[in-house]
Amino acid sequence: MGSASGTRADGLVIAIDGPSGAGKSTVAHLLAERLGYLQIDTGAMYRAVAYLMHVDGINPDDLGAVERFCRHIDIRLDRADGCQRVIANGRDVSSQIRTPEMSLLTSRVSALRPVREAMMQVQRRMGARGGVVLEGRDIGTVVFPDADVKFFLSASAEERGRRRFQELAAKGEHVSLEETIEAVSIRDLQDSQRDLAPLRMAGDAIAIDSSGRTIDEVLDTMVSVCMNTLHSVGN
Repeated sequence: MGSASGTRADGLVIAIDGPSGAGKSTVAHLLAERLGYLQIDTGAMYRAVAYLMHVDGINPDDLGAVERFCRHIDIRLDRADGCQRVIANGRDVSSQIRTPEMSLLTSRVSALRPVREAMMQVQRRMGARGGVVLEGRDIGTVVFPDADVKFFLSASAEERGRRRFQELAAKGEHVSLEETIEAVSIRDLQDSQRDLAPLRMAGDAIAIDSSGRTIDEVLDTMVSVCMNTLHSVGN
């Protein structure tokens, strides 16, 4: 794992990477609650950028326009009534960023260097003192390569597609299970093959397959690792 030899002011930096739909956001939220840490949902931040670019008609192929756009974006993560809200340029876009269309656009937008550099600086500032749980695609490999604890959470494309389909159906979205699974598979390919910060597991990360496992089982494993790390740092 990462640099557990020192102590940060507010605790550990915990990185949870993995493909779309693996349950990273849910587990990260619960883990942060269990440890009393701050959750930083980096995936939601990239989705918000993609949504803003879509609304503003920014062409992802025009890197000059993307770079100028990134200078004037303000993305915050708030929590109200136990739910995370994503505020982008003063607007609550929590629902709009979770559609299959935004999932595919996010994979493309998040591979753009100006976007990654802008978001990475924000994420590093938010997590510099420790006491944070960050989840995304490249937290343990790029954003915080010296994270104290690194997890790589995965599940089969079919399992992840089924979970996403249920989420969308519960929100009244009219999508098919087959389309949702296909969208997950396409995004996996895009994320793993992109040139900048591709999806991959850090060499010192702990792999956890959530297929067929309950959230509590995954959470208990992570909490145990984190508590052992805190104990070793304290000693």
